[in-house]
Amino acid sequence: MQVHGTAPDIAGQDKANPTALLLSAIMMLRHMNLTSYADKISKACFEAIKEGRVRTADLGGKAKCSEFTDEICNKIAAS
Repeated sequence: MQVHGTAPDIAGQDKANPTALLLSAIMMLRHMNLTSYADKISKACFEAIKEGRVRTADLGGKAKCSEFTDEICNKIAAS
């Protein structure tokens, strides 16, 4: 399933939104019957987007990809 192109204009700039990659991983985890892991990642991802404190530019924020990813990882760790 392709979700976007390679985005060569932002390559190496820590700007890409990792959500599509995470959602693909969530689908894989569900396929492997690892639902609890998929649910944790999904919940953390959507909570981060909903809260809006740490969003990448395409979601109306100013965060880097790594900052958005860290926010999601922190939410998973706290759950």
